[in-house]
Amino acid sequence: MKHIRIISPAGAVDGALIDGAAKRLRSWGYRVTEGHHARGTWGGYAGTDDERLSDLNEALADPSVDVILCARGGYGVCRILDRAQVNPQHIPLIVGYSDITCLHNLMGRHQQPSLHSIMAKHIALLPEDSIPIKSLHQLLEGQQVTYHATPHPFNRHGHAEGILRGGNMQVMYGLRGTPFDIIDDGNTILVIEDVTEPAHALDRIVQSWRMSGLLSRLRGLIVGRFAECREDERLRRTIYEAIAEAVGNYHFPVVFDFPLGHIEDNYPVMLNAPCTIDVSSNGARVTTN
Repeated sequence: MKHIRIISPAGAVDGALIDGAAKRLRSWGYRVTEGHHARGTWGGYAGTDDERLSDLNEALADPSVDVILCARGGYGVCRILDRAQVNPQHIPLIVGYSDITCLHNLMGRHQQPSLHSIMAKHIALLPEDSIPIKSLHQLLEGQQVTYHATPHPFNRHGHAEGILRGGNMQVMYGLRGTPFDIIDDGNTILVIEDVTEPAHALDRIVQSWRMSGLLSRLRGLIVGRFAECREDERLRRTIYEAIAEAVGNYHFPVVFDFPLGHIEDNYPVMLNAPCTIDVSSNGARVTTN
C-alpha cells in the first residue's frame, strides 16, 4: 500500500481541506498520514520555519513514505529549502505547485521526478471525473498521461523530447544563482505559470532568461496560465505576446495557454522526468510520465 504523508511546508491551510484530500486518497487505496504541524499556524505560515522544516525532513527521512503531498503553497519554502535533508537512497515523490516549485528544483538537483499537481483543496473538492483528479491518480500509479491542448495563434509547431522542468516563474526567478537554480543543461522542456503578478514583472523574468541564454538552450516551452496577472497596455504587448517575442529567434516548439497553474483545471505533470511535446495546427499533445 502506497504511503502518502501530507505536510504544509509553506502557508497555513484549512484543516477541512486536509481531511477531504485524505479521504479521497484513502478511497484510492493509499495509506495517508500527516505531519505534526500540517494544520499549524504562525502568522501566514503553517508553523515556524523550524516546525515546517521538521515535518519536511521527517517525511524525507521516513523509509515508509512514498509520496509527500504538500497541502498548499503560499510562501515559505525558500526559508527552509537549504536545510532540507535529502537521503539519496530514498527520495519520496513530492507533489504540489506554486511555492512548492522550490522543492521541485531541489528534486531536480537529485535527478528525482516530482509532480507539479493540484494540492489539498482541489483534491478534496474537484469531481472524481475531472481531468486533474483522474490524471493525478494515474500519475501516482506510475502511468503515462497524454494531454491534448487546443490550438493557439502563438504556438510554434514541432516535436521535442527532453526533461520537463519549471513551475512558478517568480519562485524560479528567486532561486537564480543559488544551488537550487533550475538545471540548464540543454535538455530542458520548460513549463511556466504564475499568479497575481503584473505584466512588467513577468516580462523582467523572461528578459533575464533571454539575456542569460537559458531560453536559447531549451528543447521546448510550455506556457501555462497566468491567473489574475494584470496586463499593462503601456508595455504595448500582452504577457503571452512578450513571451512569444522573447523566444521568437529560436526554433523549439512552444505551447501556449496550456491548462496548468493557479486554476481549477490544473493539469498535473511530472517534472524532472521525460516529456514529449508535439505541436501542429491541430493543437498540442503533451505526454508526461
